[in-house]
Amino acid sequence: MADTETLDDLVRRVDPDRWLASRFIGDLKARADVIALFAFNYELARVAGGVSNALMGEIRLTWWREAMEEIAAGKTPRKHPNVEAIAASGVDPLALAAMAEARFADLDDAPPQDEGRALAYVDATAGALAVLAARRLDASADPHAVKGAARAYGLAGLWRLKQAGRSRLPEDWTQADVARRVADQLKAARVELKGLPVAAFPAVAPVALASAYAKGRDPSELEKKARLTWSVATGLF
Repeated sequence: MADTETLDDLVRRVDPDRWLASRFIGDLKARADVIALFAFNYELARVAGGVSNALMGEIRLTWWREAMEEIAAGKTPRKHPNVEAIAASGVDPLALAAMAEARFADLDDAPPQDEGRALAYVDATAGALAVLAARRLDASADPHAVKGAARAYGLAGLWRLKQAGRSRLPEDWTQADVARRVADQLKAARVELKGLPVAAFPAVAPVALASAYAKGRDPSELEKKARLTWSVATGLF
């Protein structure tokens, strides 16, 4: 992150889908808090690809976990724009510490060996992020209402990572396997999301892109904007 780059600029550059979804959050303070969450997620996700060995990755993830634990303990936040933004957001820092802990799995050479472990990883990373963002937008949001949507988008994202040589999916899963599982989660999400408050929907709106990603297609910027706009406006995808 450059010295002059804001968290909003960062998320726009590294996580454009979630950034686009955040534009539909009308409350500017809530939007800034959600952006801080997305930036935190990026900081965790990039660790494994940015270190030369597992020990260095463990040190970086431990730094983030301990920074969150310090906030929870009432200590002065560390001098980092993302840490300070999270401290001011009111989001549960212990939940974020748990997200950092889950990312230690990224440092393992072997990916998850079965579907249960793959889904547990998605739930602890993309799923936890969606829950925290949804609850920041509406405190009444039920975590179960975002489960299928977060899994669909998370699995599709992991397939894209696998294509880039960083696999967190079982080695024997093909594109067809991922597409089928994403379709199953989308089916569940269409039922679950009926119980999600309208204000919280931007937290999961990127699910509208999951099917395309799982099929190996990267929508154009115009298509992404159109799909996200339709999804937020209608609650459909």
